[in-house]
Amino acid sequence: MIDGKIGVCVVGAGRAGMIHAVNFLKNVPGAALAAVADPVEETARASARELGIETYYLSHKQALENSDIDAYVVVSPTKFHVDIVKEIAAEKKHILCEKPMAMNVDECEEMIQAAEENHIKLQIGFMRRFDESFCHAKSVIEAGEIGDVVMVRSNTRGPSIPRPWMYDIKKSNGPLAEVNSHDIDTMRWFTGSEFKSLYAIGGNYRCPDAKAEFPDFYDNVVMTASFESGAQGMLDGAQGVGYAYDAKVEILGTKGCIYLGNLKGDNTLICHSDTRTGTYPLVESWRGLFKDAYRREDQAFIECILNDTEPKVTGLDGKMAVKVVNAGNISIMEKRIVEL
Repeated sequence: MIDGKIGVCVVGAGRAGMIHAVNFLKNVPGAALAAVADPVEETARASARELGIETYYLSHKQALENSDIDAYVVVSPTKFHVDIVKEIAAEKKHILCEKPMAMNVDECEEMIQAAEENHIKLQIGFMRRFDESFCHAKSVIEAGEIGDVVMVRSNTRGPSIPRPWMYDIKKSNGPLAEVNSHDIDTMRWFTGSEFKSLYAIGGNYRCPDAKAEFPDFYDNVVMTASFESGAQGMLDGAQGVGYAYDAKVEILGTKGCIYLGNLKGDNTLICHSDTRTGTYPLVESWRGLFKDAYRREDQAFIECILNDTEPKVTGLDGKMAVKVVNAGNISIMEKRIVEL
C-alpha cells in the first residue's frame, strides 16, 4: 500500500500500458502508481520520466521485490502472459491482464487456476464492457426493449499496418486475437451466450511484406457464427485500413435494433459550398475513442480489490474469447466450419 492506497505496477510501457499508467497515476481513486516495468531500459526510463515517477523496473520479477506494490497490470505481448500472471499470482498480488488473455485455452486455465489457488483477483482487459454506450446497450437488452437478441454484428478496423512480429500467426494468433478479441467478447456479452459454431475466412490485402515468409497471415477477416441461444453473429475485422479507427456494433432483436459506434471524432461538421460536400474529423485511434472506458475499467479493478468482489470481466471471459480466436484461425486455415 502507498499512503493507504493500492500500489499498482504496469508491466509493459507501450501505448496501452501508458493509458493504464496515467489512469492509476491521477484518475483512479484508491490507487497509486508505484512503478512501471519494461524489458527495454530506454522505454522503462522514458515512461517513468514522462509519468513523473522515480521507480521503474526491467521485469515484473524485479518489481515483485517491492512490498509497496499490491497489484499489477500486465500489458506485455500475449505469448508472455501465462508465465507473468502465474509468477505474480504466486506472490499473492492482484492482476489486471490485457487482452488477448493468452495464446490458447490451456494457458488461460493455468492462469485462472493460479489466481484461484492464491486467492487473488484476475480481471481481463475488455474495456468496451465499461464504455458508457456499450453499458447502455446492455441495459436496454436486459430490459427487453428490443425483444430477444437474434443477431450481433461487430466490426473493428484499425488504421495502422500490423507490426512485423504479428505476421507470424503462431506467435500472435493474428488479427482475430490482436484486433477482434473485443468483438468476440462483445458478441458473447450482448447475446448472453457461448459460441456454438463458426466459419471464418481471411486474406492479406495490405501487407505485401508478409506474403513471402508468412503466407498464412491475414489482415482482413470475416467470421459468421451461431450461438447456444440460437442467436447469430457476424464479425468483420481489418488492419491497415488507413481511413480511421472504425469500431461499430449492431444488435438486432425481435422487436428492434441497437446501433453503436460512429466514425465521427467529434460533432464538428465542415460543409463546402463549392462542392456541396461535408467533412468531419474521424476517429483516429482506440486510445481516444475508449479513453473513458479504460478509466472505468481501471477503477473497477481497484474497487473489486478493495471490496473483495468478483471482477466484472473474469478469467472465464478471457478464456472463452481465446477459444473462439483459436477456432477461427483453424477455420481460416482449414477452410471449414468449426464446432465449439
